[in-house]
Amino acid sequence: MPDESSASKRGYLREDFRLFHLKDSRAQKLEYHYHEFDKIILLLRGKVTYVVEGVTYFLRPWDLLLVQHNLIHRPIIDPSEPYERVVIWLGSDWLAVRSDPGEPLSTCFDITRERGFHLLRVSPDRRLVYMQLIQELEQSLHSGEFGHRREADTLCQQMLIAVNRDALKDRTAQEQTDSYRVDPKIEEILRYILEHLAEDLTVDALAKRFYLSRYYLMHRFKDITGYTLHQYISQKRLLQAGELIRSGLPVMKAAEQSGYTEYSTFLRAFQNTFHVSPREFQK
Repeated sequence: MPDESSASKRGYLREDFRLFHLKDSRAQKLEYHYHEFDKIILLLRGKVTYVVEGVTYFLRPWDLLLVQHNLIHRPIIDPSEPYERVVIWLGSDWLAVRSDPGEPLSTCFDITRERGFHLLRVSPDRRLVYMQLIQELEQSLHSGEFGHRREADTLCQQMLIAVNRDALKDRTAQEQTDSYRVDPKIEEILRYILEHLAEDLTVDALAKRFYLSRYYLMHRFKDITGYTLHQYISQKRLLQAGELIRSGLPVMKAAEQSGYTEYSTFLRAFQNTFHVSPREFQK
């Protein structure tokens, strides 16, 4: 479970994208965390459960998990089998530059976030497509031949096109109730929080709105998400403020639109989370 200091940011992406092919014989224990980039996880083998924003996914080999930036998540790894996966980190600037008008390559992440469902389970024939693309992308990234960087860039775009096409038309995994677990009431509360970060989100206000006892809400929320209600709301407000600041909105406005009425409280929380001041973060 996360401690009172909230989830940590993991990983820095200084390239356009990165691919990792990882094999672990020992299960690592990872706490809740988030990234400032989008991430695709393709499970090749092993037993792993992923918790993303309060929804628990039971992954099977060749499942794709799409985790958009700033989503809080963590894996729970069964040590009885080696855990092998391909992970692709994707920079937002690269995604934007490589997108065509009306067809952003980030569509697949937007769709899964709107659905509140991040698992993509593809058919056997589509697995062959992904297998070939990943093999070619890995070979290109490790090649020193002429044009290998541009070739890798093109292959990563092809991978994203395939993921987007499947995300737009396939909801098979969402129909398979054994592939995930979710509490409908907590899911409703999570959606409400994300859409009303600037409003009153105290425990009492939420309990009253959703006709729950204060005690039940606090304990059920922690059981499902791994977070206290206060931790989760604080984290989401700070992440939204960071995005607004990075987009060019004045710091005071970003704090206000993210639900902070006192600038001193916002400043202290922001520095504790990002380890820089808002103005340094903006630069």
